Amino acid sequence: MSDSSKRKRPLVADRRYPGRGKAAAKKPTKTTAKKPTPTRRKAVRAKRPRRGGPIGWLAALVGWFWRLIWKITWRISALVLIALAVSVGYLYTTLPPLEALLDGRARGSVTMLDRDGDVFAWRGDQFGGVVTADSVSKHLKNAVIATEDKRFYRHFGVSPRGIASAVRINMSEGRGPLQGHGGSTITQQVAKLLCLGEPFDPSAGRTEREYEADCRRSSLSRKAKEALFSIAMEVKYSKDDILSIYMNRAYMGGGAFGAEAAAQRFFGKPASAVSPAEGAMLAGLLTAPTTLSPTNDLDRSQSRAATVIRLMQDQGYLSKAEAEQAIADPAQLSEAAEAQAGGYFADWVMSSGPEFFTRNTTEDVIIKTTLDQRMQRAAEDGLKWVFDNKVRDGSEAQAAIVVMSADGAVRALVGGRKTKVAGAFNRATQAMRQTGSAFKPFVYAAALDLGYSPNDLIVDEPYCLNIPGSGEWCPKNYTKRFEGTVTLTDALKNSLNIPAVKVSESVGRELVSQVATQFGIKSDLAAGPALALGASESTLLEMTGAYAGILNGGSSVTPYGLIDLRLMGETEALMGTGGGIGERVIQEEAARQLVYMMEKVISEGTGQRAQFGGRQLAGKTGTTSANKDAWFVGFSADYVTGVWMGYDDNTPLTGVTGGGLPTEIWRETMSRVHEGVPLSDLPMAAPAPRSGLGEEPEPSAPAPVGRAPDNIIDQVLRDIFGNTSSGGGSGAPAPRPSDR
Repeated sequence: MSDSSKRKRPLVADRRYPGRGKAAAKKPTKTTAKKPTPTRRKAVRAKRPRRGGPIGWLAALVGWFWRLIWKITWRISALVLIALAVSVGYLYTTLPPLEALLDGRARGSVTMLDRDGDVFAWRGDQFGGVVTADSVSKHLKNAVIATEDKRFYRHFGVSPRGIASAVRINMSEGRGPLQGHGGSTITQQVAKLLCLGEPFDPSAGRTEREYEADCRRSSLSRKAKEALFSIAMEVKYSKDDILSIYMNRAYMGGGAFGAEAAAQRFFGKPASAVSPAEGAMLAGLLTAPTTLSPTNDLDRSQSRAATVIRLMQDQGYLSKAEAEQAIADPAQLSEAAEAQAGGYFADWVMSSGPEFFTRNTTEDVIIKTTLDQRMQRAAEDGLKWVFDNKVRDGSEAQAAIVVMSADGAVRALVGGRKTKVAGAFNRATQAMRQTGSAFKPFVYAAALDLGYSPNDLIVDEPYCLNIPGSGEWCPKNYTKRFEGTVTLTDALKNSLNIPAVKVSESVGRELVSQVATQFGIKSDLAAGPALALGASESTLLEMTGAYAGILNGGSSVTPYGLIDLRLMGETEALMGTGGGIGERVIQEEAARQLVYMMEKVISEGTGQRAQFGGRQLAGKTGTTSANKDAWFVGFSADYVTGVWMGYDDNTPLTGVTGGGLPTEIWRETMSRVHEGVPLSDLPMAAPAPRSGLGEEPEPSAPAPVGRAPDNIIDQVLRDIFGNTSSGGGSGAPAPRPSDR
């Protein structure tokens, strides 16, 4: 049997395919084994065995809730963050360029200069110009940061620590969490100043005051939007940009908006030059600009500044020596700010000027005025002296003074006893009061213009008129006595009532009213015979202007305080004087004779207390019924001054007539006004002596100059001026001048 079927396989195949065949299985080839790369196994934490029973079940439930809350929380947080980012991004796009935010006033300002070109008053929203965090004094910048936000350069617009502290303080003081302290950063305060990007729109039906109140609301939603707006500002602007906006837009009292206006307003210097004490005072105003304003209460403002200085020292902005020096030498007001001159005058100019350039101006305006600050002080000092030395303590009587030149240029104006005011009731320009006997010069002006003479005679005697609808009216003299036959000059200098009524009836009430109106008495004049006794009402400014017309030779006068008006930075005036001398009212000779008669009032009559310095002076006293008003209006050759005294509620004055306290106020004012002014004669003309001197002439009134008397007219005039009325002359001696 053949062995061919059992022969061995070729060795080659076996080598190529090891492991195949029995030989390979029995005799494995010897190879070098590779060490496997060790793999790091994760440590398997041994599972904590679950607790069984209720405790295990409760633990599992708590864990499930925790995982659920976590999943919800991080998803909501992510959505909130996205919403915040979108909101901040949107607000970022709405923010304007920095330059558009530096002047945020809704109105412009008015700066007033006196006749010499010196600033004496400010009105409107003052803005002295743009400042930056780098251009202002470092002391001012440091004071603002130390006072308002000491972490300003370290937060992102909102200070959680400050808000939490404010909430804690508010709650501890019994207020709501958002009432009182706000914990606002400077950035948040700027956001409020910008009203969160909502500009004032007059067409929206809200006033500016309502708009500002809405901007300051402290609701939760408002606070949230404020925070977003603040963060957007931090992204848009640098820290110094935000501080610059704040120092330009913040209200700092006295009508000043921004650091530059406040520094100029209170210290008369730029914001770049303020000292540590001055910077501290300005920074201290930011918390309560009106109540802390140094022009309202300098002591309180200095006390607040001392607190700011201590904060600056604590935060390293001032050394101990610098702080002690600043406290020992506190900031003082500039001369102009301290004087607060012409508050009533400034208010009058604002009210009498064009509204679009004064009360509602959107521009910065410069107004040059007629005010003389020396005369203004003279009027204020004269008024104060009389009330301090002549009036009982506690009296609530008021007084007003107007000083002007003969052309109507007002040099000083006092509207009440409190002189350092703004926006107060102005008794010189707003109070309509009965003029009393101060009106009588216009009666005699009408007569003199018709040709009457100051030496013409008239009978002071009981006199009655029948008034249609009212019955019989019988005027009386203040002294209740009758002087018999007197000249017109004597009738005026002793302020006799009956002769004034007779003259008025003789020349005609219509003519008297016309003369008074043309001289500047604009109010409605009484229609009856009491017109001659000053039953009509007028303002002190009108009366003083009317007397100026007598002084200047008989031409009308429109009182004025504005010389010219121009925009800040411009040299060409937009408007000029709106007053001055107008048309002639009476002949110059008549005016000169009237001045002669009024000079006798002071040299011999009811106004003798007005005399001072040997000057020629003329004027007229006035006292109304029941002594509710007392007047003295008069003039020298240089200036006209009017004084009114009374109570705002028409309470009668006790023991005061026009020849008393008002005349003394006039004298104290005019004597100060005329310091250094050379003596000058009044423009007066004494009348020609009557023919037949030494004989008692028959009382009569002459016809107008240039006309021969008609027999019938002459008889009528004789009836009026003669002894035909009921009663007769008493022949009583003349009363003392000081009685009226």
